[in-house]
Amino acid sequence: MTRYIGLDVSQKLTAICVVDDCGRRLWRGQCTSDPEQIERTVRRHGGDDARIGIETGPMTPWLVHELRSHGLAVTCLDARHARAALKMQINKTDQNDAGGLAQIMRTGWYRSVHVKSFDSHRARALLGARAQLVGMTTRLSNHLRGVLKTFGMLPGAGRGLPFDRRVEGLLADRAEVAPIVRPMLAAWRQLRQQTATFDKAVRVLVKSNPTCRHLMGVPGIGVLSVLAYVSMVEDPARFGRSRSVGAHLGLTPKQYQSGEIDRSGRISKCGDALARTLMYEAAVVLMTRVKRALVLKDWARSIAKRSDAGKARVALARKLAVILHSMWRSGEPFHWSEQLAV
Repeated sequence: MTRYIGLDVSQKLTAICVVDDCGRRLWRGQCTSDPEQIERTVRRHGGDDARIGIETGPMTPWLVHELRSHGLAVTCLDARHARAALKMQINKTDQNDAGGLAQIMRTGWYRSVHVKSFDSHRARALLGARAQLVGMTTRLSNHLRGVLKTFGMLPGAGRGLPFDRRVEGLLADRAEVAPIVRPMLAAWRQLRQQTATFDKAVRVLVKSNPTCRHLMGVPGIGVLSVLAYVSMVEDPARFGRSRSVGAHLGLTPKQYQSGEIDRSGRISKCGDALARTLMYEAAVVLMTRVKRALVLKDWARSIAKRSDAGKARVALARKLAVILHSMWRSGEPFHWSEQLAV
């Protein structure tokens, strides 16, 4: 008799519920959110061949990898799908949620989620940390510009001298403003230095990865976009068709169809937001900075002419995601005149 187990994880405790193949509850309780404690509890009440379900969450990668390394069959469930079923319960408790997850595992009404390796998570954390510093730097420079404008000082556009040197030049004869601006300017410099450290780490990581070096043969794809893409896909065999990668990145339109109504909306924006943003930026680079004649660029420009530039960039970002997956799976280099055959 197969037993199904639901785990509702919090930082300190994990609620566990065990049901049989008829849906009858056999046991429920709690243990600390530690893989060894969870393993012992699961084996004691569910056996060695129980099927375990756990929602996506911050602690999920760690727990899933640890439990799988101990020989347990763990399935990661899409939290959005699980929530659709769990919200039908009248009382919201951790124990009830664990029971609901066990029933979802029993019925098979779930969408399994791929749990990335720790290497992919480290690459993604590196890119996320860099993005945070870039955002902080931008917000701080905008704040500095606002303060300086109040006193009639305009640093100007980001050309010529570096931003901090232009600000220092404006503060040379304004002793009353300098004590306010210089500490923030020092913080701005420190953020730029730490961002440069992350940039170096990204370049080293990409240089050591053969897949990244191979995919960078696509015009517009740089070290940031290729690392985000590779860490997002991780295994090209996850997708049966290359076109599925565009939908996974949230670059395909949402559809609503009911009766005689059938309309397409904006892109879904599901999946990895940072990878989607970087693919969009790669599309912008390809359309504006690549000077060599390219069928792919002409295709995007034709979309911009009959629609608008924004839709053309989104379509090109989706096409780039498809091409990268096809190259990764086949091992073929980028062909400048054959890319639309994907």
